[in-house]
Amino acid sequence: MSTPVSGTVLSPPTSSSSEAIVVRKISFADIKDALQLGWEDFKAVPTHAIMLALIYPVLGIVLARATLGYSILPLLFPLAAGFALLGPFAALGFYDLSRRRENGEDATASHALGVLSSPSIGAMLGLGGGLLILFLVWLTAAQSIYSSIFGYAPASSIPNFLDQVLTTSKGLSLIIIGCGVGFLFALVALCISVVSFPMMLDRHASAHDAVLTSLRVVAQNPVQMAIWGLIVAALLVIGTVPFFLGLTVVIPVLGHATWHLYRKVVEPPATPYVPPQTEKVHRYAAEFPVSLFMWGRKHH
Repeated sequence: MSTPVSGTVLSPPTSSSSEAIVVRKISFADIKDALQLGWEDFKAVPTHAIMLALIYPVLGIVLARATLGYSILPLLFPLAAGFALLGPFAALGFYDLSRRRENGEDATASHALGVLSSPSIGAMLGLGGGLLILFLVWLTAAQSIYSSIFGYAPASSIPNFLDQVLTTSKGLSLIIIGCGVGFLFALVALCISVVSFPMMLDRHASAHDAVLTSLRVVAQNPVQMAIWGLIVAALLVIGTVPFFLGLTVVIPVLGHATWHLYRKVVEPPATPYVPPQTEKVHRYAAEFPVSLFMWGRKHH
């Protein structure tokens, strides 16, 4: 059994100040088990249709642009690699499905949208926006690297583009530099989001506390998190074949597995979060339209 590791502790804003966030040391067996549990969740709640609805409109736009002109070809690989940067945010619904199954609640594909009513949705959207900015910076960097090596002239055809990249010294330089820079972007995304979104969903922590906890997880489990990152990258590459169809399975499985990895590496709170109950104030027709304004409302 994994044992807690001592270190600096953080207190989520919705928890008692005496309740600390404990980060555990995990093993490769824990990662393997998280992946297995993620697969079991996906089999229990198949979500192919959701991923098809999300992926293929975007993919269709990209392919249509590629058909009309070849200037976008250099960005096809960076766009595909960008799933690793946006994946933690895109998998929000899958975290919630795993949470519901864990708690013995009903879990169907339609429940994936229930995350939108979470009290921490604002924090999750904020961090998701940060990952989106990181993704856009990555695309800009990828385009700049390509332009600095091959210039600004677009490829004349797909075979011509592949020949330039795969059989020339410039292509080799593009692959080495591009993969190196892409690795740095992926490393940043992993460090700040490996458990951030599940933690905000589970504990309703702030984005600040969630990111700090993710950094602690990586610092205390550097080898295990490196292995996890390589597994995620490899599965995403496999998922792009054929024609990105595999991503309809890979992304949900990784989303579910990330929830279980979070459960293994962050000790659950002693007191589960209970949303605050607000008392309903009865309104009367005679108060309209005065009751629409805060200064005209009567609270009893």
